[in-house]
Amino acid sequence: MRGKRAKQYKKLMQQYGLSYGFREPYQVLVDSGILRDADKFKMDLVGGLERTLQGQVKPMITQCSMRHLYAASSEPGVSYLIDKAKTYERRRCGHRPEEYPEPLSEQDCLASVVDPKNNKTNKNCYVVASQEIDVRKHMRGVMGVPLVYIARSVMIMEPMADATSDNREREERTKFRAGLKRGSGSLKRKREDDPDEGGEGKTDGVQGDSTQKKKKKSGKGPKEPNPLAVKKSKKSKSVESGESKKAEDVESSNPDPSGTIESGGKRKRRRKPKSSTEGAAADGSEAVNEE
Repeated sequence: MRGKRAKQYKKLMQQYGLSYGFREPYQVLVDSGILRDADKFKMDLVGGLERTLQGQVKPMITQCSMRHLYAASSEPGVSYLIDKAKTYERRRCGHRPEEYPEPLSEQDCLASVVDPKNNKTNKNCYVVASQEIDVRKHMRGVMGVPLVYIARSVMIMEPMADATSDNREREERTKFRAGLKRGSGSLKRKREDDPDEGGEGKTDGVQGDSTQKKKKKSGKGPKEPNPLAVKKSKKSKSVESGESKKAEDVESSNPDPSGTIESGGKRKRRRKPKSSTEGAAADGSEAVNEE
């Protein structure tokens, strides 16, 4: 089997499993026709079914199909098919020889087993492996029935029928809508309206006002940086000039008690008076220099 076809079959069986509950081992109903064709092409029927369905299988055969094989026991090679079919699980269809002297056709027998109440549903999760076109045509109208047949020594599984795919899409839409309704806030009970929680009693007083306030959600946007990792910014020149101006204003606001500040705002330097001793020493030095 090629890889592309194997992936398609695997995906198809996963869809059957999710929508209709198919699980391993898959119950496969085989008829007498597919047994003959498998023997004709020298195929391993069980191995081919496992490769096609991508899992373990449980082959089953009905009583009517066994009676068809017994009726053709005189043909060459049919006795070997009868012995091989006896190893499969017998599916009792209820068509006993006492009530039905002639076995029912493959279509009627398999239809009564797959859909006994004619509800167009495959509740028992059967996989039908048949070579008759009428059987496969009838099973396409039943929802959730994988169909397998042999064509030129190659086992093929048919794509999902229209009735099955439509039902699957309908169920998916209902599940999607139910999920939307469940996730909406319309089904949630408000705490304030619940009398058991005491929502109405808490509205009085400071405690009631605090419970009614809702927390504001932070808006979307860039988060603030970590304050521990941010380098402290240096003071700008404008800040320094502002501080110097403040200092000058403080000095101008405090008047000088000694009166050394001029009217222009600049401070006047005052020379210190010389003492008498210092003046005498200065005159003596000048006299020595003149001599």
